[in-house]
Amino acid sequence: MSLNTVYLGLGSNIDRERHLCAGLDALAGMLSGMQCSAVFESQAVGIKSGPFYNLVVRGQTELPLLEFDRRLKFIEAENGRYAPDRKGLPLDIDVLMYGDLHGTFDGLVLPRAEILKNAFVLWPLSLLAPALMHPGAGKSMAQLWQEASIEQVLLPVPFEWRGLQLTPA
Repeated sequence: MSLNTVYLGLGSNIDRERHLCAGLDALAGMLSGMQCSAVFESQAVGIKSGPFYNLVVRGQTELPLLEFDRRLKFIEAENGRYAPDRKGLPLDIDVLMYGDLHGTFDGLVLPRAEILKNAFVLWPLSLLAPALMHPGAGKSMAQLWQEASIEQVLLPVPFEWRGLQLTPA
């Protein structure tokens, strides 16, 4: 089986550090060559809630797309994403890109539209993979970020995972 490079967007607005670290720990067991962007704080988009911490992760997987996405839903569930009494969003993990797939796959649209719409996705993605080409836009992530006119405020926040400083001072 071949390895597919995946890009994932992670976010949390409840006990943010704990949930993001739990998500990263789980992903480290699923992905080879995992790398993380810096972590950013942003205001919520599309829901009324407190601010989020967001980052982007890159890694490789042998799992087929739909099985991979199903396992991500389990990680979210283990962190309270689907609890009936939850307040806010403990952990959200979105597949942004999976290999060179482009289109709709059992309801999952790739590349994810949020790449071009949300600064909390595009900025960390452009830092992690500046030369990565967006298949729909035909431009690199660095070019897309440079040309973006997204009205969202992002602040880099100090964040450490497994002794690694993800956000430089």
